[in-house]
Amino acid sequence: MTIANAILPHIPYLRRFARSLTGRQESGDAYVAAVLESLIADPSSFPQDLDPRVALYRVFSRLWNSVAVNDQARPGVVSADSSISLVDRRIEAMMPIPRQAFLLVSVEGFSPQQAGQILQRSASEIDADLDEAGREIAEQVATDILIIEDEPLIALDLESIVTTVGHRVMGVARTKTEAEAMVKKQRPGLILADVQLADGSSGLDAVREILQTIDLPVIFITAYPEQVLTGHRPEPTFLIPKPFQQETVRTIISQALFFDVRAHNIAKPAGR
Repeated sequence: MTIANAILPHIPYLRRFARSLTGRQESGDAYVAAVLESLIADPSSFPQDLDPRVALYRVFSRLWNSVAVNDQARPGVVSADSSISLVDRRIEAMMPIPRQAFLLVSVEGFSPQQAGQILQRSASEIDADLDEAGREIAEQVATDILIIEDEPLIALDLESIVTTVGHRVMGVARTKTEAEAMVKKQRPGLILADVQLADGSSGLDAVREILQTIDLPVIFITAYPEQVLTGHRPEPTFLIPKPFQQETVRTIISQALFFDVRAHNIAKPAGR
């Protein structure tokens, strides 16, 4: 198979990635065009030992990281262009390498291992990049999180994860009734919910009731994913199986808030 045939199906996705990095369609397309021109000029620069999509993104990454582009020379500076979406503004505010790692994994669907191949970074470096991205995102979308979990040790672990990346825990509910009561007192920006709760009630039912009155992202953390993924709607967008890795929870929280245009900073009560 020729290089052209191998990369053709992946070019639209590379354009999406490039646009996310630059914040502008024109700039993104210009870099994709530069990648294609470089491959025409030097086909040997295409890594034949990698999956074609991974190889294409690596070529792009080498080009992107070889020059100062857009706000990469001024990390943390966000464009004032009113046509740029909230998500794009958040992406612009992130440091270059963590931004690339985050987009590769969260938007483009690459595994962390593939992201490492693309960016030519080790597994530990990619983990650090994703952690850094999570911290930067948390600074932009820090919010109050309701934890619905009946196991005290797991709840404590989740509280630690949430606060470590800059969010606030508004409360821990052990039952459906407690969860609904907490939401009536204060609106959370995100919910972390178990499925089976202490009194035999369901975290699924609690969330369904809550979502009838407010609209916010929800992440289910459960040892029983088959109870959630039944094929009947609504199903959760975000699902983490138990036992979980702390890095996974941090990354999914960041994704849920980052890509939810409704996410916003919840005002802190006086004195906090």
